Amino acid sequence: MKSIIRLLILITIFPIVNLNSQSIITDRPDQTESATTVPIGSFQIETGFSLEYIKSDGMHYQNWYGPSNLFRIGLTDFIELRVVTNLVNLKNIGKGYSTTGISDLEVGGKVNIYTSTNGKFILGFLSHLIIPTGSYDLTNTKYGTINKFALSYSLSDKVGLACNLGYDYFGYENGNLVYTFVAGYSITDKLGLYAEVYGDVDNFKDNYSSFDGGFTYLIRNNLQYDFSFGTGINHRMNYVSTGISWNIGGYN
Repeated sequence: MKSIIRLLILITIFPIVNLNSQSIITDRPDQTESATTVPIGSFQIETGFSLEYIKSDGMHYQNWYGPSNLFRIGLTDFIELRVVTNLVNLKNIGKGYSTTGISDLEVGGKVNIYTSTNGKFILGFLSHLIIPTGSYDLTNTKYGTINKFALSYSLSDKVGLACNLGYDYFGYENGNLVYTFVAGYSITDKLGLYAEVYGDVDNFKDNYSSFDGGFTYLIRNNLQYDFSFGTGINHRMNYVSTGISWNIGGYN
């Protein structure tokens, strides 16, 4: 708990990116899903690569994810269609075991529930259906769901806060409670930084909290590059990630 408090204090003083200050609004690189939907009639792809190291129960894992793709299509002013695909390589370094393949497909949507008259507060909700279509060693074999409420609040033109609270169910046991909190600061019109605390309560019993940070760079109004890194707070995990997001038809 002391570690979490120290990190929350760090977030309040660490310069971080306000995603709302940029033309394209993305759901990466942080773990927090944005509360907004993509513009009607537009298509957005957010793709990235990440390398993760985990130590647990005496085992050492090295996991590669990528390309990890999120496809977003604006159906109306407040509804978007979402599709998620991932290529994964999981490696148990100690046992010399490795497997590569496609993880389960996710299909869902996001709804912008409420936007305040001044545009500072936004509330959204997203839900994905997990379809057991993955490779033999990577599929969950059962249908599942991912569900999140997403909130964002702009403190100023440069500073913004956002959080998610949700529930994931994978077809067995009790599922997971998930949470995120991110703050952002725009250094320039193109460059910004962010810091975030996130985690999940596995099977509503074991809490795994993590911290991450990174930056985004707006190449054009509809094209954004990102870089991020993260580490476990109460568990042994580290990752580094990079990616790019591109919107077609929504921004000039």
